[in-house]
Amino acid sequence: MLAIIGGTGVYNIENIEILGQESVDTPYGKPSSDIVKGKYAENEFLFLARHGNNHALMPHEVNYRANIWALKYSGATRIIGVSAVGSLREEIAPGDFAIPSGYFDFIKGNREKTFFGNGLVGHVSTANPTCPTLTNHIANIALKSSYKIHTNDISYACVDGPRLGTKTESNFLRNSANCDLVGMTNVPEVFLAREAAICYCTIGVVTDYDCWRKNTDEHVNVADVIAKYQSSIVNVKDLLKKIFEIKLPERSCGCKDAVKQSILTPEDSLSKDKKELLKLLTK
Repeated sequence: MLAIIGGTGVYNIENIEILGQESVDTPYGKPSSDIVKGKYAENEFLFLARHGNNHALMPHEVNYRANIWALKYSGATRIIGVSAVGSLREEIAPGDFAIPSGYFDFIKGNREKTFFGNGLVGHVSTANPTCPTLTNHIANIALKSSYKIHTNDISYACVDGPRLGTKTESNFLRNSANCDLVGMTNVPEVFLAREAAICYCTIGVVTDYDCWRKNTDEHVNVADVIAKYQSSIVNVKDLLKKIFEIKLPERSCGCKDAVKQSILTPEDSLSKDKKELLKLLTK
């Protein structure tokens, strides 16, 4: 089952048949929104609004563990996130799409980043945290639709927010960390999906050049981000509907086995709750 985690503005997609809506309780509290089950062109999918239905949650306020747990519980095996991102490269222009393959965790706050701990020890590999099969599938559909999409070794730097970054930070991420995109929401979302054995990638909607350019008039501001993102929403929704139309390829990647190879604690020593969690994560 494919799930969409919608970012800013991706709440209503036209001509989608809504099959149901479920409020899911998780061991980590409530997810950002109810899980909506939809159907388009005979294919079903799940949808969750990352920031809540009324965009009431800041990036650091999102309950990422609850979101991923709820989607896994609801049957998600693949997740496509949609996120507004800033570009740290000249060739990745506002209005383009970009799918990261790597992540730089620049989060300094207290976001809960793992399902492991409290008696369940695991160390999942995140050397390549996104799904290449899902990425190629999306990229092929986008290119056939003449959308400009970047997928070749793209790195996403995740920052705390909610403030927009400084020029010093932007240059550090661009030059020292060698990142291509910057955003506020994909960490720990991407890593939790890997721990839950879910194929994951995000469609980054490029809205700006952050603030690394010399011309201060080009530095990112909220008004410009909203304007560019809203102008791209039509393309985002069109791309998602094209994705819904086509049957997903078989899961030939290693995402589904990632967590099984990561657990160190013997299962017979786990508490009942941790056994249930492990069963969910590995199913």
